[in-house]
Amino acid sequence: MQTAYMKQKINNEMEICEITDLEAKQLIEKTLLKNRISYYLKWPKAKFWSRRRVICILCVNDNSRDEAEEAIRSLGEDVTDYVRFVARKSDNVFL
Repeated sequence: MQTAYMKQKINNEMEICEITDLEAKQLIEKTLLKNRISYYLKWPKAKFWSRRRVICILCVNDNSRDEAEEAIRSLGEDVTDYVRFVARKSDNVFL
C-alpha cells in the first residue's frame, strides 16, 4: 500500500550563504539556535584554483529563509564581512 506522499519528493532546502571564517560560522550557528531556526551545513571540497576560500555553506528551509537572513544580518559587519548571501536552491536529493 502506498500513500500519496510516498510518490512526492520533498526538498525545500535553500543554500542561504557561504561562510569563509570559522569564528563567523560559530556566531551564526549560535544566533540561529537562539532564534530556533533549523539549519545544516554543507562542507564543499576545496578547489585548487578558487580565489575565494569557502569553508562551509549554510542551508535552511525555504520557509525560514527570510528570518535566518535577518538574524545573520543583525550580527553586524564583523560577521557579515565573512558571509556571501547566495539564496539558491540546494541540490541535495534526500528521497
